[in-house]
Amino acid sequence: MGCGVTKSNQFHKHPVKAIRAAVLIQQWYRQYVARMEMRRRYTWHIFQSIEYSGEQAQIKLYNFLGYLMDNFTPSSNERNLISHIFRENEVCRDAEWERHFCYKNIEVPEIYSGPHLCFPLTVEQAVNMVEAFRNKKQLHSRYVLQLLLETWKLLRMLPNISRISTCHSKEITICGDLHGQLEDLLLIFYKNGMPSLEKPYVFNGDFVDRGKDSIEILLILFAFLLVYPTEVHLNRGNHEDHIINLRYGFTKEVLTKYKMHGKRILKLLQKIFSWLPLATVIDQKVLVLHGGISDSTDLGVLARVDRHTYVSALRPPKKKKQQSSTGTSIDSDMDEDWANQRLFQRRASLTCPKLTVSRDGFLNRSLQDFSDRLKGNVVEGELKHCQQRATLVRLGSLRVEKESHASPDSVASDDAKEEWKQILDLLWSDPMSQDGCIPNELRGGGCYWGPDVTEDFLTRHNMQLIVRSHECKQDGYEFCHNRKVLTLFSASNYYDVGSNRGAYVKLGPDLVPYVVQYQASSMTRELTARQSVGQTERSALKVLREQLFSHKSDLICAFKTFDCDNTGVVSATDWATAVESVMRLGLPWRMLRSQLVSSKRSDGLIDYQQWFNELAIKGANADHIDQCLLETLYRHRSTVETIFRIVDTNNSGFISPSDFRQTWKLLSAYLKMEITDEAISELAVAIDSNRDGAIDIDEFMEAFRLTDKKSRLERGRSMFMATAPDLTALDQDDERV
Repeated sequence: MGCGVTKSNQFHKHPVKAIRAAVLIQQWYRQYVARMEMRRRYTWHIFQSIEYSGEQAQIKLYNFLGYLMDNFTPSSNERNLISHIFRENEVCRDAEWERHFCYKNIEVPEIYSGPHLCFPLTVEQAVNMVEAFRNKKQLHSRYVLQLLLETWKLLRMLPNISRISTCHSKEITICGDLHGQLEDLLLIFYKNGMPSLEKPYVFNGDFVDRGKDSIEILLILFAFLLVYPTEVHLNRGNHEDHIINLRYGFTKEVLTKYKMHGKRILKLLQKIFSWLPLATVIDQKVLVLHGGISDSTDLGVLARVDRHTYVSALRPPKKKKQQSSTGTSIDSDMDEDWANQRLFQRRASLTCPKLTVSRDGFLNRSLQDFSDRLKGNVVEGELKHCQQRATLVRLGSLRVEKESHASPDSVASDDAKEEWKQILDLLWSDPMSQDGCIPNELRGGGCYWGPDVTEDFLTRHNMQLIVRSHECKQDGYEFCHNRKVLTLFSASNYYDVGSNRGAYVKLGPDLVPYVVQYQASSMTRELTARQSVGQTERSALKVLREQLFSHKSDLICAFKTFDCDNTGVVSATDWATAVESVMRLGLPWRMLRSQLVSSKRSDGLIDYQQWFNELAIKGANADHIDQCLLETLYRHRSTVETIFRIVDTNNSGFISPSDFRQTWKLLSAYLKMEITDEAISELAVAIDSNRDGAIDIDEFMEAFRLTDKKSRLERGRSMFMATAPDLTALDQDDERV
């Protein structure tokens, strides 16, 4: 009591000093919060820019390969290398597929300690499988194939758009992207309960990629779908696509966990992904879909499409032309009209590079002819790109209009392309704050749509809310468009530990969303706000340094525009201006300079040559390789690995020297770079360290130290490996920032 009185008396004796102290503390706290928010925002911006640029690169690569498939002769070596990823519907009869994926000849050894399944599946078996995965056990490949076949049979019976009801008292739980993060799914089940008759769920796509437990998440969701087919609903996401899986880790995960039967499992999953429903409607008022809508989205059209023909949503379906001798339907490549019209029609939904060489120029040619022609035309082609694109779109539209009256086949083609565009928009689109609908240049697929498009769509379909996912949000969710669009993301710690919360939504009969947030990692509960922001910032800066290194040549050219006397140094202001002119990320470069440039000069200038020497990332076998080539490889490292895995048709992890050479010819054409046969041979010799005559894909990536340097967005696992004793070190590092 006395102590309290004394303090009170002291306060009354010096009221002015106390007020001044309070004001100073308040000002300091406001500045501290502002700095933390600034750091959080630019960290988020770095991660998101890298994520979207990766998706755009994958779409560009796939369109390039698709163009080669449509225009190269079947006998060309390059087409043979990539054709297997386009054989999407080789066998269409259900009985043939079931025989192809028969599991009965696969024996389960007595030493197997994982869960055993028998069908029809029971809820006890599904729950036991969840517990087994929680304890890091693996389901045997026999049971995996059997579970996938049963799932495929069920999905074929479901409509494109699932329609469910809250039934007066029932709550429906909606989950967003999980991206292979089993810990998040287990936490949702712990907090909200497992699926049951009283606990229905809608899982809104992107179950796989990036995380390390994608196959386990799929098996859990499919098991509960089989047990509760009217209570569990799965929507397709843009990552339920074997082309995307090649880049973002799911393909590699399955082949690593199921070495003997992984290829069959992946092929069956391609079929399953194509049969996943496209959307879910709750009480006729709430639409749940993965990406979004466009100004042409029509639920009536989406309800009628043959969704299983879109094995990859990035490529229009191929026309069925003939029957095989066994009676099974064989899909052939698209005819000339389709191939030509596709170049003109895709742009509205899919942003992709248009090749400047005409289709006729490719007839009876191979990649070598293409590479030679491309090198001669690339500069001129870039200058004429915009004018040609406008002309092509106009001519393409006129041609489509003319041919639409020519024959029933032409009409069917137009209808199919419209269906494909609607599916692509549904899986890839994002909302924007301004009115209108424009191509999504950032991701490379789908569109951006504004509040006016949302309002028109909801009015036309007599709905009140759109729930979508597809975008990571710091709080796990975000409302926009006058709270008529809700983005929901359920993968917490997505970019790094502490980077974001996850969330799920519960909808009752009133259809008012009740959001539940969480963070799955126990480590996040041990981190202070400053530690969390600091750690995520450090991971983002590491990714940013990699991007800066991969643009070294462009940055040096930009620096030299300010360094007219070729002194090798520039001012901090000129450094920031030059970096932004190349990177175009809109980041506060002057503020980041102290964290990106460690070398300091007494005059405050920046030695950019020394800075790049610090940034250089070299492997033991890369010293003899041309630095320009090394930079190009590093910039496109994920594309390089993706092409290698495409060429690796038997999924062994190895490719032959001849395929290695063809791969580099393919890369040189795609990247518009020239690499000689001699340089390719030197690469092959340098990388084949054990001299076994085969190129190990992982060995190649490691030769350039890419495996250790890639961020989580590229390699599918967290970079953050610290434990609780490291928190003090994190705090100390953060103090120095």
